[in-house]
Amino acid sequence: MKKFNIRKVLDGLKEVSSSTPSVQVGPQENHLIQETLQSDHFQLCKTVRHGFPYQPSSMAFDPVQKILAIGTQSGALRLFGRPGVECYCQHESGAAVIQLQFLINEGALVSALADDSVHLWNLRQKRPAILHSLKFSKERITFCHLPFQSKWLYIGTERGNIHLVNVESFMLSGYVIMWNKAIELSSKAHPGPVVHISDNPMDEGKLIIGFESGIVALWDLKSKKADCRYTYDEAIHSVAWHHEGKQFICSHSDGTLTIWNIRGQGKPIQTITPHGKQPKDGKKPEPCKPILKVEYKTTRIGEPFIILSGGLSYDTVGRRPCLTVMHGKSTAVLEMDYPIVDFLTLCETPYANDFQEPYAVVVLLEKDLVVIDLAQNGYPIFENPYPLTIHESPVTCCEYYADCPVDLIPALYSVGSRQKRQGYSKKEWPISGGNWGQGTQSYPEIIITGHADGTVKFWDASAIMLQVLYKLKTAKVFDRNRSKEDKGSTEVSDEDPFAIQIMAWCPESRMLCVAGVSANVIIYRFSKLEVTTEVVQLLEVRMQYELNDIESPDCGGGEQTSALPTPGASPQTSGPPSHPSTSSNNSDGGNMPCLKVRSTPLKQSAGYQVDLVVQLVWVSGEPPQQITSLALNSSYGLVVFGNSNGLAVVDYVQKTVVLNLGTVELYGSNDPYQRQPRSPRKTRQPSGGLCDINEGSATSEDRCKSPTSAKMSRKLSLPTELKPDLDHRDNSFSRSRSSSVTSIDKEAREAISSFHFSEAFARKGDSTLTPCLYVGTTLGTVLALALTMPPAGEQRQLQPVIVSPTGMLVRLKGSIMRMSFLDYTGSMLPPAFEPWFEPNVTADGEEREKVRKRRPVSVSPSTSQDLNESQYAVVCSEKQAKVISLPSQTCIYKHSITETSFILRADVVQMSRGVCLACFCANGHIMTLSVPGLRPLMDVNYLPLTDMRIARTFCFTNLGQAMYLCSPTEAQRLTYSQDTCENLQEMLGELFTPVETPEAPNRGFFKGLFGGGAQSLDREELFGEISSGKASRSLAQHIPGPGGLEGMKGAASGVVGDLARARIALDERGQKLGELDERTAAMMASADSFSKHAHDMMLKCKDKKWYQI
Repeated sequence: MKKFNIRKVLDGLKEVSSSTPSVQVGPQENHLIQETLQSDHFQLCKTVRHGFPYQPSSMAFDPVQKILAIGTQSGALRLFGRPGVECYCQHESGAAVIQLQFLINEGALVSALADDSVHLWNLRQKRPAILHSLKFSKERITFCHLPFQSKWLYIGTERGNIHLVNVESFMLSGYVIMWNKAIELSSKAHPGPVVHISDNPMDEGKLIIGFESGIVALWDLKSKKADCRYTYDEAIHSVAWHHEGKQFICSHSDGTLTIWNIRGQGKPIQTITPHGKQPKDGKKPEPCKPILKVEYKTTRIGEPFIILSGGLSYDTVGRRPCLTVMHGKSTAVLEMDYPIVDFLTLCETPYANDFQEPYAVVVLLEKDLVVIDLAQNGYPIFENPYPLTIHESPVTCCEYYADCPVDLIPALYSVGSRQKRQGYSKKEWPISGGNWGQGTQSYPEIIITGHADGTVKFWDASAIMLQVLYKLKTAKVFDRNRSKEDKGSTEVSDEDPFAIQIMAWCPESRMLCVAGVSANVIIYRFSKLEVTTEVVQLLEVRMQYELNDIESPDCGGGEQTSALPTPGASPQTSGPPSHPSTSSNNSDGGNMPCLKVRSTPLKQSAGYQVDLVVQLVWVSGEPPQQITSLALNSSYGLVVFGNSNGLAVVDYVQKTVVLNLGTVELYGSNDPYQRQPRSPRKTRQPSGGLCDINEGSATSEDRCKSPTSAKMSRKLSLPTELKPDLDHRDNSFSRSRSSSVTSIDKEAREAISSFHFSEAFARKGDSTLTPCLYVGTTLGTVLALALTMPPAGEQRQLQPVIVSPTGMLVRLKGSIMRMSFLDYTGSMLPPAFEPWFEPNVTADGEEREKVRKRRPVSVSPSTSQDLNESQYAVVCSEKQAKVISLPSQTCIYKHSITETSFILRADVVQMSRGVCLACFCANGHIMTLSVPGLRPLMDVNYLPLTDMRIARTFCFTNLGQAMYLCSPTEAQRLTYSQDTCENLQEMLGELFTPVETPEAPNRGFFKGLFGGGAQSLDREELFGEISSGKASRSLAQHIPGPGGLEGMKGAASGVVGDLARARIALDERGQKLGELDERTAAMMASADSFSKHAHDMMLKCKDKKWYQI
């Protein structure tokens, strides 16, 4: 009679009444594992954002603090200091940033947005916050100007008016410069929006105003009228002063520059067309493209610099955007890779009335940041130390590894340093402000990104910094016969046959395996030595899926191959074999691979070197299906990959296919699914984006269609448009994850979605551990394959690896995402690995075998016998998670993670206090569950899924770290660890550092005597409420900054800064008082000495008559 178990009944009641995991414990089983992780060990927060600011729109530089700010079209702010000091902020409205202005050396920044709001940011804290905002309601903002060491901000509008804002209180002044007062009374037309405002460097009371129509007015702030007006018949884009304040230069829409004297007679003293062809007959040169910006910078020795963007001739079709540097008689035209958004000239002094001494130009491009050295001949660029090249080619997949072997980053850096370009400026990077954080996080972290052009980049991500270590070009393995030029796009295109689909990496052995969208797998070994590979080793594999009408639907015929290596998949020791022409009706040929492996010798630099290429070939005129899953194990020397047809196991030691099996054949006779036979196709179309085909009946649109249903976390298919049904997918959608063409095939096919290598109990009731491969499918099945490995040494090279399917382990709802194994204590069992060895050293076999030892898996036999349960398999699908006890194969814990959505990424990760399951859901939730108990520990609604890029690149790693691509050019890192959140403030760098403002330029004796030099202005008296009155309340609304903790911290840090400056001032005053005190004491001592001498003289002469003296 079966023993009654009250615990099962109680657990069943619990499962019905609540959403907690159901616990199923057998009568003779005991699974009391003490779980150390609790909810208070988890907290989710963003840490840092890396990469190039997406769609930049404006830029500013603080010449004293040496901090660069970049604004974007989505309202983001990125601040850069010295390498490693970066900061990201976001305006809540998301409106484009049209202009940025630093309060130089004050630790503050003003931003003007396209929604006509102005904001004051406090940069004196590690996470900047808005202190004040001002929202204009009647006029649109077009230009802002904040003079150095002034607290009055000029705001020009679309109507042509100028308003003044006090940056301390962020209140409007009653002083307004109206457009109709600035232009001539006789002028009937509106001058257009304000495009420029700046004060005369030598006279703060004179303001130059540039209107779009071509009118420039010199405004006298005290008399409130225009002194002079300068009119040109072409629209103005920008204006710049000469530092002496006697001349200014304008750039125009016809590609001309006009130089004006402020006391001129209404005509420019010089007109220059930098890129225009000068006609011989003295006529006006041909018009050119608009000069969008000009800067006029002077030097003490030599000619001034005139730097401009745009202005090229209209006949230069296809020419790249240029920055022009005019210095004396020389003109240098510097071509850029992308359109210029803005540029700034970096100068030695912040004072506009002194010689500028320019030393560099920062050029903000649409997809790059370039800094040019003006001090060296040829104007070389500086080597950019920021990680801004993430998007050099669009990112197609990411992997994140924390707590890597300590020797890995130095090894990658040493081979990567040889790849660096030459010819950079020898000077140090000029944007050098801020200080690094004082973080205690010391474990090595590596991020790997796969790209659309076939490159793989390794990044050092330790301590919330990011630095590129090494770049691998996988496309070198193939012949590049493409005629089209690469388009510099940040979005993944269907025209990328080399794009990386999935990556598998073993950090300990440094083995790397990548799967491309063209159904190819490349296996790499790491070497510190350069080699030339005469012949690239190639394996061609036929994987096809056929269900014949004769066979019953229950046990479909599946593949035509067995567990033995197929003849068509034998290793090729030479280049790709020539394929005989087939009599197929399809002109695409028969057993053709999608990419042709190069047949010429391949020179391989130190780093990752190709060991083996595996290609899926066309079968019966039909292209291979995209690879949906990939895994490698260095201890076994095996790589396994799968798609909607089945799976193939490759032995990369012997360069042979060990197993090539259809998904249906994995089940054997125990197939639980009713599979219908496939109907014959009328047309055979390629599966989408796999091949670069030059001939064939299919149109390019049909060819390039990507599978839309292989949405398995990082294994998402390309391209990246958001599928409209992503958030509202019904349950039946999880059953159709293949790349097939017809709906019947979608129902019939079951794709391989995940793999896991482990030493486990392969069969139910086993008493010994054996190497195993676990296979997860899109229909929620986990199947086990037992691996029989040859003995190590010479036998490993000769005897075959035997793979035996052992049946189904468990079934879950939804596609299998992740599998992992725990020992009897609940600790994670990492897969066995082989330590790295140098593959190109010709060592004796015995010496090499000493190094190549499999890592033992620590399981105590005695304990295993006592408990009779020595392992737990954690399996997570896109809907639920289960924990299976081995070898009894009993489900002991089960938890339904989501009913209405589905999981995009799941990882079993090692935290500092234990192991947990981390999940990212399509509805934006990030969750963690304890293992093996599957208790919910954290559930945060982090972000709604807006595009497929996030789904494809989101990944978790150990110690509570995660990342994803938040834009085509930027990577966002976050942490779900409470410890990291608490230490984050220390780890972040500081933007503001106390620096003394340089001394103002000396006026000189004669300038002071005769009234030359800079004229100051009491702006407070002129613009204050007493003299100018109050501004109209309806013009703009004042919005105080966030009143939360962040704002309080900002205000406090601002006060601390003010106190620090007051203390410095007091110290200076005390020093001066001390000097005065010393001088006074010296004078007193001198007086005492004189008094003593006088007294002695008086005593000496006291008793003498006057004639005796």
